[in-house]
Amino acid sequence: MPPYPPEAMRHLAAPVGAGGLATADARGEAGAEACGDVVVIEIAVDGRCVTRAGFRARGCGATTVAASAACEALTGASLDSALCISASSLDASLGGLGPERRHGVEVAADATAAALEHWFGARLGAPGAPRRADRVAVAMSGGVDSAVAALLLAERGLDVVGVTMRLWHDPAAVRAERSCCAPETVRQARETCAAIGIPHLTIDAAERFRAEVVEDFIRGYAEGRTPNPCITCNGEVRFRILDEAAALLGAERLATGHYARVDTHGPAPRLAAAEDASKDQSYMLARLDPGTLARLDLPLGDLRKDEVRRIAHARGLPAADAVESQDVCFVGAGGHAPFLERSGGLAPRPGRIVDRDGAEVGRHDGYWRFTVGQRRGIGVAAPEPLYVLATDATRNEVVVGPRAALAQDRIHLEDVIAHDVPDRALEVRIRHHGHPLRGRLLTTGDATGTVVLEDAAEAVAPGQTAALYDGGRLVAAGTIVRAGPGRHSMED
Repeated sequence: MPPYPPEAMRHLAAPVGAGGLATADARGEAGAEACGDVVVIEIAVDGRCVTRAGFRARGCGATTVAASAACEALTGASLDSALCISASSLDASLGGLGPERRHGVEVAADATAAALEHWFGARLGAPGAPRRADRVAVAMSGGVDSAVAALLLAERGLDVVGVTMRLWHDPAAVRAERSCCAPETVRQARETCAAIGIPHLTIDAAERFRAEVVEDFIRGYAEGRTPNPCITCNGEVRFRILDEAAALLGAERLATGHYARVDTHGPAPRLAAAEDASKDQSYMLARLDPGTLARLDLPLGDLRKDEVRRIAHARGLPAADAVESQDVCFVGAGGHAPFLERSGGLAPRPGRIVDRDGAEVGRHDGYWRFTVGQRRGIGVAAPEPLYVLATDATRNEVVVGPRAALAQDRIHLEDVIAHDVPDRALEVRIRHHGHPLRGRLLTTGDATGTVVLEDAAEAVAPGQTAALYDGGRLVAAGTIVRAGPGRHSMED
């Protein structure tokens, strides 16, 4: 192994902050005893400045010199400067430790970020720095889309800070290949911000995510609905947490890497579909409130995915080749049914598969294992293909029938958010990237409504979201309660 650079030798001979602090305002730990490297970083903060920093380390010399370099960089630094510390910045300050010793700077950077996460997290929801109109907090997932969103805003001359939310993941599940909840994505987001030259803050949102998104998902299936946790997460929970972090960081504006647009040509800003229809994510943001839209930047709304990749490669961003995130990220590999059964909310139990007349045609082990519109895996032999028409949680029954019976011409909604809905045919979407339908919205004034369709809708699942657009602008969204009556013989 090559010798340490001179700057690293200085830290090895006289480590800065060795032994930690007698009293500290925040503490962060990273590494694991199993691999032999553990770093604890402690900081004292006065106002918006880190006044003192100390460390304790167990492991190799690279871990010690990296922790010392972190404490030297932290001492006297503004909180913004402290949030710019990364594995790459520590390695550069030490003269380059080389790939053999990279683990040292990574563990020290993780511990530093954890200490800052502890300090900011304890103040989440409280007043922070005065908000500035030119400062924008960007939700950073560790993927290429949020990376390029942050880059474009920084190149526009805005004062950008990245915020990554540490989300909940089922500890009993094998992780999906690419999960926005995975710890490795947090590190990649931090390194991306370092490459752009902006601060990066991690917020521990795991418990709130579990309570507001995961428990809602479990409860929905237990009640016989098919909830969409991505809409709850993307359109509501994440933005509340992002806004709280933005308040601590002094950011007036919010931004994400979603493929959607904010249309400001009107009395109030409205969400609009992205230029690239194949990547449009406006459906996932359908429940955003007008106040959030007025402060929101969506830099990727006019770009295609291949353009975003090219920009990331041209600027040398670490996330340039990051794979796409997975739907329902928190359940891990295996899908929603095993997760629901592991969660304790639902336990396998036998039930009937019935036709539209109520006659039993087969058996199953749990209605939640079936989705409205499903054809494969039903396990019932019939002269014609059968589809799942409905699930009944109370009876633990699955109703099946021919495809024609899936078609509906009315969708009943609750929790409707409406924005000056015009009295004409609108574009209706009942699933992400679903085929658009034509229909009108009839509202009752009590946050409920009915979509009357000109085109038949198939596989309308209670618990999902119906989003209505007028010329590409979102004008209403609501949660599906039920469908019917249909164009064929299904009853309400």
